[in-house]
Amino acid sequence: MTTPVSMLYRSTIITPDDVREVDEQVAIETPFTVMLNEEEIGSSMVLPVDLEEFGAGFLFGRGYLSSPEELVEVWVCDDGRISVFADVAEIKARDVIITSGCGGTGAIPRDMLEGTLTPPLDYSISFAEIKPFIRQALHASPLGHRTHCVHGCGLWADGELQVFFEDVGRHNAVDKMLGAILLGRAPARAAVFTTGRLTSDMVLKCARMRIPILISRTAPSSLGIAIAARAGLTLVAYAKPERLNVFCGAERIVRDSK
Repeated sequence: MTTPVSMLYRSTIITPDDVREVDEQVAIETPFTVMLNEEEIGSSMVLPVDLEEFGAGFLFGRGYLSSPEELVEVWVCDDGRISVFADVAEIKARDVIITSGCGGTGAIPRDMLEGTLTPPLDYSISFAEIKPFIRQALHASPLGHRTHCVHGCGLWADGELQVFFEDVGRHNAVDKMLGAILLGRAPARAAVFTTGRLTSDMVLKCARMRIPILISRTAPSSLGIAIAARAGLTLVAYAKPERLNVFCGAERIVRDSK
């Protein structure tokens, strides 16, 4: 059975000339609690789909997971829990910094923010690929156009859109993409496109996964740029099919030969 991601609500449209009622699609927002080896780590409001990916990615973003090899299994429970089982050391409370994020995902451990980052994987992308990548990512699902309430995140590798995730939070959509990599459902040697801003935590999560290219249709923050530069990651903002603003790592963007 398909999980509903939107529902109809009646709204009243009021203009200087008339008043009328319409039915509108509204995105469903649901609280879920993420557990690691039966210990509660945190909660977030999410679009109730792709929850296995979200649970794994949420824990990666918080620093509790660092590689696919640690992940054992993920269970989505009917009581609003996502239970993740992993081969990790003792679970300790982290000293976190509350970021610009929404929900429970806008927090990153201080040691992750200040620690050493492994260089990204080897990958480049050409304009011939960027055009379909952006267009397909923006039109991969009708939910965004129906509700105007969700962010999207797509991953491109081997000349095609490999996976696409969406959520009410931009961080959640990226967490789902990271979870797909941890679960072996997508490669890290790829380019990622997000509709969200490239703030410090968004960039740091991708840098820790060693994703080489991170693209957004909107803006970066100063710390997001600094983290990308420190990691050696290619950071692209204000992306359109015919134009990219590359803040770091321009060498991975291959211009088409004339």
